[in-house]
Amino acid sequence: MKITKTTYSKLANTDFDNLSFGKSFSDHMFTANFKDGEWHNEEIIPYGPISVSPSTHVFHYGQAIFEGMKAYKNKEGKILLFRPLDNLKRLNTSAERLCMPTIDEDLFMSGLTELLRVDSDWIPRSDEKSLYIRPFMIADSEYIRATPSSSYRFMIITSPTASYYKGETKLKIEEKFARSIEGGTGFAKAAGNYAAAFAPTKYAQNDGYTQVIWTDAKNHEYIEESGTMNIMFRINDTLVTPKLSDSILGGITRNSVLAIAKQKGIDVEERKISVKEIVEAHKNNTLKEAFGVGTAVTLNPIDKITFRDLDIHIEKQTPNSYGQLLKKELLSIQYGKTEDIFGWTMEL
Repeated sequence: MKITKTTYSKLANTDFDNLSFGKSFSDHMFTANFKDGEWHNEEIIPYGPISVSPSTHVFHYGQAIFEGMKAYKNKEGKILLFRPLDNLKRLNTSAERLCMPTIDEDLFMSGLTELLRVDSDWIPRSDEKSLYIRPFMIADSEYIRATPSSSYRFMIITSPTASYYKGETKLKIEEKFARSIEGGTGFAKAAGNYAAAFAPTKYAQNDGYTQVIWTDAKNHEYIEESGTMNIMFRINDTLVTPKLSDSILGGITRNSVLAIAKQKGIDVEERKISVKEIVEAHKNNTLKEAFGVGTAVTLNPIDKITFRDLDIHIEKQTPNSYGQLLKKELLSIQYGKTEDIFGWTMEL
């Protein structure tokens, strides 16, 4: 693999004490091109602008997918990756849904690991920070006919990051707009899914909410996701989360939290959850916790849920919080502080 290092590092001018999610980028990026049925031109180059034509396919038909993952450093300074092959599997699931080429494991892992080695100094040594990794693929043929592209570009960029959300998390249950539909692309990390969510999210934020809780597109009766996170509820002492479908993204953090919960002896249910059930659980005082889970946020407690004119305030559970227990356990595995009995972490 060809590696071209930058002549000027931004590292010394990056304030690691005041990181905003997704605003600072490391010195290098990995790139590869797909044409004539195969991947080629795999290289690591300095992070910077890329040259594309106005007729580039992605601008007109939205063939674009991405992933989100993180790298950590343990107390010995060794680099740890968390479930990278699961991200690759999901990336390829997204690629197949959008009629894009899949990426083989050797290309993905060699590009990722070499990039992390080159930019290892960008991985924070902190229990509250990590290096966010964004692999993505775009259609880049110069062709404006409505048909799949004939060429693609795969890239990996990285960004040191701290917390995603700050302050209280207040959510509004959405009853007009939908994130995805049955038979659509909701299970894939397609860029267009997020673009379509921006307007209803902005409307909610204008009304003082952090994000929305997405419901099913047909009747807005069942809860699906929370903003860009999977969502979980503690009803009595059972952890309940929506069962995966083709309109819900199968989160790797979601999967990990559920596995840890089961290992800790917590009852777990993956099933349909109606808005009515959450309202009733609030009224009879069995709704004890709610939180969103995802790569960017890890596990984020939800403080308030609004349904029409009803505000559901969720009190902090101390000292027996499922959210605190599961987050601590997950982070301990990710940062290499505790034994990884699940075999999720990969050391570079």
